[in-house]
Amino acid sequence: MSSTIETIETLLEKAEQGIDLSEAEGVTLLRQSDPRALASLRDTADRLRLRTVGNTVTYVINRNINFTNICEQHCNFCAFRRDEGQDGAFWLNTEQILEKTAEAVAKGATEICMQGGLNPKAKLQGSCLNYYLKLVKTIKDNFPQVHLHAFSPQEIQFIAREDHLTYEDVIIALRDGGLGSMPGTAAEVLDDRIRQVICPEKINSQTWLDIVSSAHKLGVPTTSTMLCGHIETPTDQIKHLDKLRSLQQLALEKGYPAKITEFILLPFVGEQAPPSLRKRVGRDQPILEDTLILTAVARIYLGKWIVNHQPSWVKLGLPGAIEALKWGCNDIGGTLMEEHITTMAGAKGGTEMKVETLQTAISSIGRFYQQRNTVY
Repeated sequence: MSSTIETIETLLEKAEQGIDLSEAEGVTLLRQSDPRALASLRDTADRLRLRTVGNTVTYVINRNINFTNICEQHCNFCAFRRDEGQDGAFWLNTEQILEKTAEAVAKGATEICMQGGLNPKAKLQGSCLNYYLKLVKTIKDNFPQVHLHAFSPQEIQFIAREDHLTYEDVIIALRDGGLGSMPGTAAEVLDDRIRQVICPEKINSQTWLDIVSSAHKLGVPTTSTMLCGHIETPTDQIKHLDKLRSLQQLALEKGYPAKITEFILLPFVGEQAPPSLRKRVGRDQPILEDTLILTAVARIYLGKWIVNHQPSWVKLGLPGAIEALKWGCNDIGGTLMEEHITTMAGAKGGTEMKVETLQTAISSIGRFYQQRNTVY
């Protein structure tokens, strides 16, 4: 056995003992290409998954509702946004949102996931917060049993900025209005050097971390994500994971009433993305092997701190997502029923997944399946 393989095995043994790896050790794992090292990486992540959360793969029956694609920002990976009046621009009204929610509930949905563009005309409702509260109450007043998983840290910052409020004021108002949890999207890569290239108008890394931490302190659970496979390096990826791990440790050490519920890798899809980033990356679809390696390292690096890991069947396709279940993931995500953001970027995974399709795919690798709620 070569010294490199011995080093990898030593690091993996350390992780299996429940010892947190350092950033340098995480980067070492990510930089492996030897088939033996990658097999050990996969097997270790799979064992940690089994030991931590068992052999059952979970899923949630949910619907995605993107209430508008009109957005003031111009992210270099986004093919979803439109300007007002541009072909394809939309802004759903109350009746359309209720219709979509009713259809989802009729199909057994327990969750509505709602995000949208940053539409400056939201303030026409009297204030930006009033508009977002109306979105919440439109659903909760008519379907109180539905869990509303909505509004990224970027949207929280947008409301706070437009209405001259604190982040805490916004989160409290939405929570008290019926918001159940927040998606940890808009994280992309938590490195401002990278963000200046891929999303220069978005909130910076520290603002994202501050808003998520505030949500936890105020009793609102969040997910966590990483947009991977574009211009970031292994070092950038590990630093991102380290910030998430530290954020979760803070929530647990402080005894906050909420925390990060899951980690989701979101591989870059560039087929219809703006040309500047697409040309720089040099490909249109994710590289499955790279995503699987990062999937395993994420499970190993986040350790006991963030225990639920989910691939994106929209971005990887269902076969790729099922393969990710062998590399450390224990959840297959939601049925979605409607997906626009990634599909408009050129993803091939589809826009809806039937429950029976998910169950059959999970069973095909000898794992059990179980429906879950939003916060596990």
